[in-house]
Amino acid sequence: MTEFRYLGDSGLKISSLIFGNWLTHGSQVENDAAIASVHAALDAGVTSFDTADVYANTKAESVLGEALRGQRRESLEIFTKVYWPTGPKGHNDCGLSRKHILESINGSLERLDTDYVDLYQAHRYDTETPLEETIQAFADVVSAGKALYIGVSEWTADQLRAGQELARQAGFRIISNQPQYSMLWRVIEGEVVPASKALGISQIVWSPLAQGVLTGKYLPGQQPPAGSRATDEHGGAQTIAPFLHDDLLAAVQRLRPIADDHGITLAQLSLAWVLHRDGIAGAIIGASRPEQVTSNVQAAEVELDDATLTAIDEVILPFAETDPAKTAERAPKTRPC
Repeated sequence: MTEFRYLGDSGLKISSLIFGNWLTHGSQVENDAAIASVHAALDAGVTSFDTADVYANTKAESVLGEALRGQRRESLEIFTKVYWPTGPKGHNDCGLSRKHILESINGSLERLDTDYVDLYQAHRYDTETPLEETIQAFADVVSAGKALYIGVSEWTADQLRAGQELARQAGFRIISNQPQYSMLWRVIEGEVVPASKALGISQIVWSPLAQGVLTGKYLPGQQPPAGSRATDEHGGAQTIAPFLHDDLLAAVQRLRPIADDHGITLAQLSLAWVLHRDGIAGAIIGASRPEQVTSNVQAAEVELDDATLTAIDEVILPFAETDPAKTAERAPKTRPC
């Protein structure tokens, strides 16, 4: 049964597992398969759907809009984002300027075939736009009824504190942050999560399966499976590369007995672990096939006791990245257009 959690200090509830279409819809997967995956998520009780204007250069939003057509809008939570270059990628086609935000929300709503999104997110922090300008633009988007709530993605603790203070002055609250997070990538634990909790901000995390590494399909000493993400230069190969070394892959395989003891898959164990972590409202799952969704959604029902969580850490924590500085290190230093 799908679990629902409040997002930040708001009254908005979202499904703890969120369907996302970063690397699939509009690019890797044919539309029919993508739509079938969305419908499988709906059938499994998922109500929250995450996309972005930049995914497949706006096509992913269109596919999601088509897939959700005919559903009761009030029963869904639709999230999208703004920041990265879209369209012809002109000099104002990216960032968090007032111009780009106000133009981008209109394009997203048209592609998603909806009058509003539930959550509009700053996809990264814009170092070239005054934060006051960005926050006021988001306030105006909310005032216009085009977004109900505002979130961010991959912001540092200091950026979250500054943004939330300005948001309060502008009459709204930032309620979510969307960082990368998994058993293997824990950089938010030291600074971002504590700051977020103090600010009333929840985490909606991406890559909870470490780009598929935590499914156990990548084996030490063997080439990646044909057709997997690790073999697709346009589908995340660069993101997954840091995880593909034999010691780490061998450690992942040592998690398998823990999953077996609970009668679940490694993917379900990894997703359940994320959902048990402090400050996490939801984890984004993607899929290229409906059966992947059906299987992964079952992780919301998995209970992990303290002994199991300790056993997991004993296996995998030595291979996890925990340095809080990585959030800032990996952030864009200049606007990408």
